Amino acid sequence: MSASLNYKSFSKEQQTMDNLEKQLICPICLEMFTKPVVILPCQHNLCRKCASDIFQASNPYLPTRGGTTVASGGRFRCPSCRHEVVLDRHGIYGLQRNLLVENIIDIYKQESTRPEKKSDQPRCEEHEEEHINIYCLNCEVPTCSLCKVFGAHKDCQVAPLTHVFQRQKSELSDGIAGLVGSNDRVQGVISQLEDTCKTIEECCKKQKQELCEKFDYLYGILEERKNEMTQVITRTQGEKLEHVRALIKKYSDHLENVSKLVESGIQFMDEPEMAVFLQNF
Repeated sequence: MSASLNYKSFSKEQQTMDNLEKQLICPICLEMFTKPVVILPCQHNLCRKCASDIFQASNPYLPTRGGTTVASGGRFRCPSCRHEVVLDRHGIYGLQRNLLVENIIDIYKQESTRPEKKSDQPRCEEHEEEHINIYCLNCEVPTCSLCKVFGAHKDCQVAPLTHVFQRQKSELSDGIAGLVGSNDRVQGVISQLEDTCKTIEECCKKQKQELCEKFDYLYGILEERKNEMTQVITRTQGEKLEHVRALIKKYSDHLENVSKLVESGIQFMDEPEMAVFLQNF
């Protein structure tokens, strides 16, 4: 029974690790992702080099340097879902790195290459001659068979140590695989929020431009109206000044004539001869 449980636990763990490894395979080179790993807007991952190769194949006329496309902008299709990926001015280097996947790859490789340790099975502290071979489900600690028979865990529920070990290790592997999947969803939310930021910036930029254009238009109308009114005032000023100056000239001429007449009258007043006075008057 114990051997059967161990085999099932091992099979489940192996299946989980296989599923995790499948999620870490690049769809282009069919190898485990090589860092740096980039995540596309569609939430699929690629080695940056593979992404560069696809982009270069889709844009064969763009300049390259050392086998890497150096042009800014451009587009290519995701090899997994055929979603079109539009690059910004940074090109392939503008794609966001998936650091979580890179860290999981490092851990996975370390676990895969780590040699199995053949150490002595630990012994029970209470019964030094007994190996720890069971797990107390109530106290959640490893223990030995004697502790279950007449020791501190005689009234507890226990399970084979290998069974609990395989189950918890399998749960950890499932958790890691779940983190990889949830990371894609979080990256999707981040991409949506970044798109929202770009939309807000573009919308506000457009509103500012429209506002400036409207004010420039109003300024133009006001400037034109100002010039028209200035010309009217200037013309009215000229007409009024011309009229007033004509009156000034008229009254000045009249004043001059009156002065001459007074002067002549005074001269007549000084004439002693009555006949001459009456003759000239």
